[in-house]
Amino acid sequence: MPSAPASPAPMMDRAAVSAFLDEVFPQIHHGGPGPVVESVGPMTATMRLPYHERHLRPGGTISGPAMMGLADVALYVAILAQIGPVALAVTTNLSFNFMRKPAQRDLLAEARLLKLGRSLAVGEVLIRSLDQEELVCHATGTYAIPPK
Repeated sequence: MPSAPASPAPMMDRAAVSAFLDEVFPQIHHGGPGPVVESVGPMTATMRLPYHERHLRPGGTISGPAMMGLADVALYVAILAQIGPVALAVTTNLSFNFMRKPAQRDLLAEARLLKLGRSLAVGEVLIRSLDQEELVCHATGTYAIPPK
């Protein structure tokens, strides 16, 4: 059986994607620490959301909107790493399954692109609390990629 074709190497590395985010989305760090690009690879990205009280909701858990934002930016970073600095790639769909209460610690999001076409990208994101195996959230999303 023939092996699957290798994923293309990313066009942007971790430092380049981080610099691009800081340039086009400086507000991401307003009010406290924002998401950090931990790594990028072929069709993947890992992001960390540093723990901060601004991400808490009543009951002392990290809020759904904080996890939604982390998943969204993780997919965006995975796409940018592959296609280069395209600021106007936009979210067209996101779906979330909140699986358990996250711990009051940093969150890690592992994004993986399932399909990267000319006009659409589809991916999934697995979110865990730092140093925990169990998922706290599973997300899937689709992005529209503007024509060149």
